Amino acid sequence: MNINKCSCKENRVPTAGRSGCGCNANTHKTMDSFKVPAVPITRPLGTKVNENKEHHPSGLGVGAAKNEDKKKSWSLSDFDLGRPLGKGKFGNVYLAREKESHYVVALKVLFKSQILDSEIEHQVRREVEIQCRLRHPNILRMYGYFHDEKRIYLILEYAKHGSLYKLLKERERFDEKTVAVYIRDLTRALVYCHTKKVIHRDIKPENLLIGHNGELKIADFGWSVHSPSSRRMTLCGTLDYLSPEMIEGKPHSYAVDIWSLGVLCYELLVGLPPFDAKDSHQTYRKIRYVIIKYPDFITDKAKDLMGKLLVIEPEQRLSLVKVLQHPWITENAPEGSQPPPLNPEQK
Repeated sequence: MNINKCSCKENRVPTAGRSGCGCNANTHKTMDSFKVPAVPITRPLGTKVNENKEHHPSGLGVGAAKNEDKKKSWSLSDFDLGRPLGKGKFGNVYLAREKESHYVVALKVLFKSQILDSEIEHQVRREVEIQCRLRHPNILRMYGYFHDEKRIYLILEYAKHGSLYKLLKERERFDEKTVAVYIRDLTRALVYCHTKKVIHRDIKPENLLIGHNGELKIADFGWSVHSPSSRRMTLCGTLDYLSPEMIEGKPHSYAVDIWSLGVLCYELLVGLPPFDAKDSHQTYRKIRYVIIKYPDFITDKAKDLMGKLLVIEPEQRLSLVKVLQHPWITENAPEGSQPPPLNPEQK
C-alpha cells in the first residue's frame, strides 16, 4: 500500500487505534512561541442572559455586537471554573460559567508547550479558525478564545450528555430509529460544512457530542481543512474511518466525509466499526476491498444505505443530499423526529 506518511509526532494512523495525523509533511517548522489567530472583536457571551445553568436563549450572541464591551478580550477572570469534563493529551476541558451573563460553557485548556513539542500548532490554529466561523445546530459552537503565557483557552458550547462514543459503549448499540436521527442530523451538518468548503476528515463517535435535548453535535475540527480546491493529499483521521483513497495515498475530497458517514452508521448500529480487525494490516485490507459483514439484525434498507456510502470510488458514493432522501432515513427519521430522551440514571 502506498501511504504518504508524515514525520509528525501525532501520526499514529498505521497502528491499531483510533487516532491519526492531519498535517502536511512539508509544513513543519521550528516554533519559538505559539501564536493563535487574532481575537474576534465581538464577545458573543457579553449579552446579559437569564441565570440558567443548562439552557441558553436562542438569540444568544446576536446582539453582542451592540454591547459596549464588544472589543474587550476574554480572560480567565471572566469565568468561574467548575468540574473537569474531560482530559486529553494537550490539556483538559472544564465546565465554566461566564460571570457577567451566567452562561454555562465548556472551557478547553490547551498547553502551548505540549502543542509545540508535538508540532501541531498549525492544526490548532486551523481548528480555531474553522470552528469559530461555523454556525449550525448540529455543530458545537466555539464562542471565542484567548491565551496567556502558557495556555490557550477555547470557549465552547456545553454539551450536557457528553460524547456519543461513551453513550455507545454504555448501550453497546443503538436501535435503527435512533441511528437514523443521528445520521440525518450529522448529514445536515456535513452539507453545511461542505457548502463552507470545509472537509471534516475525522468523523467518529469520539468527536460527536450529545446536547441538552439529545441532539447530536460535531465537536472536534482538529483534522478539518478549508479546501476550496477540494483535493487533498494528507493522510489524516482515524484508522477505522479512513477511506480507500486515503490509505492508498491518493488525493481526497469531500467524499471522505461521506465514507465516514457510512462507517459511523455501521458502528452505531452494530457497536463495532465495519472494518474492525485484530491488526492494522487486516483493517487496511478490509477497507481497501470494502469487506463488510452485516449482522442478521440489520435491515435491508439500512444495508442499502451503507452499501451506497461505503463505495471504493469516491465519485460513486451517495451524495449527502440523497442520503437525506433515502427511504431508511425518511421512514425512521421523518422531519421533526428527535432521538429518544436519555435516561439520567444511565448518564
